Amino acid sequence: MTLDRWEKDGLETEKVYSREFRREFGLDGMFQFGLECGHENAPKAKEFGYINNEDDYDRLLPYLYKKESVRKTRNRIEKFYHECNKNGDISMGAIRGFFWFPRELFGIEDHLYSFYDYPELYHRICRDMLEYYLFAAEELLKYIQPQFIKLMEDMSYNHGPMISEDTFKEFIEPYYKKLIPALQRNGCKVIVDSDGDITKMVPWLINAGADGILPLERQAGVDVVKLSADYPDFFFIGGFDKMVMKHGENVMINEFERIYPAMLRGNYLPSVDHQTPPDVSLENYRIYTRLLKQYCEKARA
Repeated sequence: MTLDRWEKDGLETEKVYSREFRREFGLDGMFQFGLECGHENAPKAKEFGYINNEDDYDRLLPYLYKKESVRKTRNRIEKFYHECNKNGDISMGAIRGFFWFPRELFGIEDHLYSFYDYPELYHRICRDMLEYYLFAAEELLKYIQPQFIKLMEDMSYNHGPMISEDTFKEFIEPYYKKLIPALQRNGCKVIVDSDGDITKMVPWLINAGADGILPLERQAGVDVVKLSADYPDFFFIGGFDKMVMKHGENVMINEFERIYPAMLRGNYLPSVDHQTPPDVSLENYRIYTRLLKQYCEKARA
């Protein structure tokens, strides 16, 4: 684990999620909130996932889409948001998307079959999610104006999307088109979170109303410079190859030079293309954040 490595390097890890920790690295403070679709006490019906069919889903429903979860999230927002906002912290939300949460219910392999084996059940799940999220948006966005809300999906792997465009349009897009406008209040951007090669998927997301995507994994072949040129009005986050960080300053400079044209175009927030690996020393991470600041200031000048 990266934090274990950094603790050996001298980092006081109990401060990791504090504002002081982020400011120590020259990073902005951040207030994050999430919303769960399922209850932690939900019984599992099988080894991987929760459901095999509609009867399983009916049995599971009492544990899903709980208004209690919305209330807990609202209480956390009321407790922390105003103080964070006063300090100039960024605020962001995270919710499971219409690909991600059905995968949790069915299990990874059965989820991919479910588009064909249980299409009506899939749509039912998405309708229930949509109703829950619309209720949550109405309740929570009274209290917070986040810069963006992350729609967690992970619909791609290193060779591209795990579903076809037709499947996306039939099972995912209709719910995006109803949910996303409800989230885009007061300038909030809706950013889809998907690992892997998302290149083919970007125009699908644009058509569905999303504002942007992250984390743009370089090892999967994602090229943020080309994407930002092809889709200049779409917002990109990530794109910095995490695998080069262990090699030191000169290699990191080369990577910043690679993504710099996208930084100049705008609509792009450079960051590590997923979590920082455990082979990155604390010193190298400090070098990364120093270079990040330098290149952002250079692009802004």
